[in-house]
Amino acid sequence: MTSHDHPHDREHDEGPPSEYEIMSRAMQELLIAKGVITAEQIRARMEKFDEDFPYRGARVIAHAWADPAFRQRLLEDAKAACTELGLDLEADRLIAVANTPEVHNVIVCTLCSCYPRALLGMPPTWYKSENYRRRVVREPRAVLREFGTVIPEHVAVRVHDSTADMRYVVVPMRPAGTGGWSEEELEKIITRDALVGVTIPAIR
Repeated sequence: MTSHDHPHDREHDEGPPSEYEIMSRAMQELLIAKGVITAEQIRARMEKFDEDFPYRGARVIAHAWADPAFRQRLLEDAKAACTELGLDLEADRLIAVANTPEVHNVIVCTLCSCYPRALLGMPPTWYKSENYRRRVVREPRAVLREFGTVIPEHVAVRVHDSTADMRYVVVPMRPAGTGGWSEEELEKIITRDALVGVTIPAIR
């Protein structure tokens, strides 16, 4: 587990809003009041974010499965590799961690909800919950079982703690039987939860 000393994104936590959330809301209200942007435009932008961004991660991983050289670059410098695909990420660092027959990776933000939103969209409710953030560190296999993911005992489970300037994405193993698939076909079996590490891609 890495150190997690950073300003917390409390937008989805209990308690009063953070200074950053208050400033964001105040700026939004000021821009609306001055006619620079409308509430409808903000709502539409958020819907567009939710619609488009979750598919970015699937596109990156499908390309990594199809192109071993890109996969290596992704593991060496994930942010730079994503830039090759025209993706501009918000975090200073994006670290791609690869699942192998010996290691299964899972991502958490133990103190808030840091998450590669530019790749996966908005974090799901369970990811932001205190229950997940607390338990996945102490008993990751039990939490994964609740998602229907059973990790064999001989496979090590590594939990990676995201921070404000360092996010993670899991590179799952490519399922057997997909050797002749196109990248578009591969994208369809790559889910957000698999890129967080709580599930494993499977042929439906």
